[in-house]
Amino acid sequence: MKILVVDDEPLARERLKRLLAARDDCSEVFEARNGIEAIAINDTAHPDVILLDIRMPGMDGLEAARHIMGGTHPPAIIFCTAYDEYAIAAFERRATGYLLKPVQRGKLAAALAAARVMTRVQLDALTQSTPAQRRFLSSHAAGSTRLIPVDEVRALVADHKYVTAWLAGSSALLDDSLREIESEFPGAFLRVHRNALVAIRHITGIVRRAEGDYMVALAGVEVQPQISRRLLAEVRTRLAML
Repeated sequence: MKILVVDDEPLARERLKRLLAARDDCSEVFEARNGIEAIAINDTAHPDVILLDIRMPGMDGLEAARHIMGGTHPPAIIFCTAYDEYAIAAFERRATGYLLKPVQRGKLAAALAAARVMTRVQLDALTQSTPAQRRFLSSHAAGSTRLIPVDEVRALVADHKYVTAWLAGSSALLDDSLREIESEFPGAFLRVHRNALVAIRHITGIVRRAEGDYMVALAGVEVQPQISRRLLAEVRTRLAML
């Protein structure tokens, strides 16, 4: 069994590594200091289980879990937490594996024996219980994860089952739907069409084409999503408030 230990505290990582080293079923143990490192190591090492701290700088454990779960073969995740009783109850209600810090040998053994890959429903319910928004969106291709800073996204355009994020100089297919992104970031993105969201902070104006259609101009990208006639008045109102 390959295990990835993720914690920003060196002493917490060392404690878990010592406990795991005493087990006969752990073939390899990897370590990461934060969520971003964890995603990169998961892509290359393909651990069976991740012991994932929740509160970490840069990217917390819940956001890292969302990105990792978007991969083709996600590992089982056991959260390590020093949360209060209310938060622990949230883990228990969703049948999600967790360990209280400092982690004890017997509890670790029981958690590893019961470790299962979380369902998307379980993870969504757990992340909704916390107020923090993600700092990144993610794209999975060829076995690797690309993290896309939310602040750098100019537009999100849906085409059938796929959503493309447009950034200055690049684009990427996302794992999330437009509806999920719109719901999670209501103050960051504005719906201009049933197939498009635009980043409010990057809007530079509205352009009218010769054909009579209206488009949104965005800083740093050539793509100009069309504004539907149904949403045109609402878009103009929102822009006037900026």
